[in-house]
Amino acid sequence: MPRNRTVEGVASALLGAVAWGFSGTCVQYLFASTSMDALLLTTIRQLGAGLVFLAFILLRHKDTLCAMLADKGTVVRLLVFGSCGLFLNSSLYATTISYTNAGTATVLQSLNIVMALGVTCVLAPRMPRGKEVAALACAVAATFLIATHGDPSELKMPLPGLLFGLATAAAATFYTMYPRPLFERWGSLATTGLGMLVGGITGLVCCTASGSLAGGLPEVGPTGVVVLVVAVLVGTCAAYGLFLHGISIVGPVAGNMLGAAEPVSATVIGALWLGTVFSWADWAGLALMVATIVLVALQARTQERG
Repeated sequence: MPRNRTVEGVASALLGAVAWGFSGTCVQYLFASTSMDALLLTTIRQLGAGLVFLAFILLRHKDTLCAMLADKGTVVRLLVFGSCGLFLNSSLYATTISYTNAGTATVLQSLNIVMALGVTCVLAPRMPRGKEVAALACAVAATFLIATHGDPSELKMPLPGLLFGLATAAAATFYTMYPRPLFERWGSLATTGLGMLVGGITGLVCCTASGSLAGGLPEVGPTGVVVLVVAVLVGTCAAYGLFLHGISIVGPVAGNMLGAAEPVSATVIGALWLGTVFSWADWAGLALMVATIVLVALQARTQERG
């Protein structure tokens, strides 16, 4: 692979991961400064990003779009992927932020790499290998530190925040593993774009059913509008587009390692922008979660070489 091409892939994946972490901080800001709830905010993000992706697909990949919509099996998978995958993950993630903060929610979501490992071992079937066992130990230790700050007799975060965080990781595991056949057949761009559009429509249905839109959109103010637009364009469209482009160049193993920048960026940006205070246990948990991602990626690289 040419050096310039490799640099492009690494830079794209890294920027995408950082943009994902940044989006979490945007969500935390909107919760603190507006009356917008997790359901409505997720709906706006997914629908906005889905429409942007759809416009791009219509301009560049119209034939692929028509072929996908003509295939019933693909349509069913897209409906499941968008509603039970992307939308569920995003709404659970936003709910976790509402109970905790962007950094904590992102670190908890990173448990999805351990859950994906467990699913892989069950389906293979096989036992976890050396680095995978170490990664599992790091993930458990990270969750323990973040949830209890080292004191097992007391939970240091709201219990709903911990439970929603674990549910977010489970949903992330699903949405990264379920659409693989769609990615292989149609490519990641069209699949992700249509999935987001389905997620946005799912959100509209849920908002209508729950009455979230009965009183109209909440007042967010000029700054809130700017942050919301940035969350859609940078934290959703650019994050997915850059990261998936980087993965297509450097591969999934290196991509997972670069994805460790997501919880780091969410934590650091939250501390600098919003003044979120993190204890030594939070920072230690973050470091252990990054170690988890790196260990799993290194084990995957070893398997690929073998």
